[in-house]
Amino acid sequence: MQLKALEHGRFNSYWQENYLLIKKIVESCCIEHKLVNENYVLCHQNSIITNLILVDKGKISIRYTAENGRRFHLGTMTCDEQLFGEMEFFTNYICQFDIIAEEALTISIINANKLHQSLLDYPQLALFFASAIAIDYQNTLEILFKRMLYPISYNIAYDLYQQHLNQQPVNHFNKYYLEAERFATTDRVYRRAVKELIELGIVVKQEGELKIKNIDLLKQYINGNNSMT
Repeated sequence: MQLKALEHGRFNSYWQENYLLIKKIVESCCIEHKLVNENYVLCHQNSIITNLILVDKGKISIRYTAENGRRFHLGTMTCDEQLFGEMEFFTNYICQFDIIAEEALTISIINANKLHQSLLDYPQLALFFASAIAIDYQNTLEILFKRMLYPISYNIAYDLYQQHLNQQPVNHFNKYYLEAERFATTDRVYRRAVKELIELGIVVKQEGELKIKNIDLLKQYINGNNSMT
């Protein structure tokens, strides 16, 4: 979830007014600042969360590894006061994902016991957490549902369109096998879907990245898949 003021939602105006107080309370729970290197794992899948991690600036990635060895990447995220471990903090469940530094980062360690007490001392803080977590939850579910219910080629096209609109909460990878994992598929299936979109004249590869070639064809392709569902 993002620590900074909510830009939408039922309570966004309230939190914009109280943002400095909320930030001050959370930062008062910080017990350490430290610099970590690229590929450092901020949170380990299946581990117990004892402290939360606050990343002020920098790029991270989020991945899930199934017991059969397959991986699903949510993609990369450019952090802007991003707090990790908040869901596990409330549920006491083990961590669901690996959260990995994609570059050197300065992180802040938020003590869970201090945050627990702060929520008791400032009950309105819980309302902020609930609102921010709800937004992340719905954004993540939208991604997962589309990955499960639509063809790979549609998901690639839709992802590019969301990037075009600047409405994508996560970013892409530069390596094909990681992009395949972001769409919960194999490298072979991902390449075949990309080839289909290229042959349709919708996208083009430029310097190793997929780019929109024809925005009108892209929108027609997305709308056509939606009309079949």
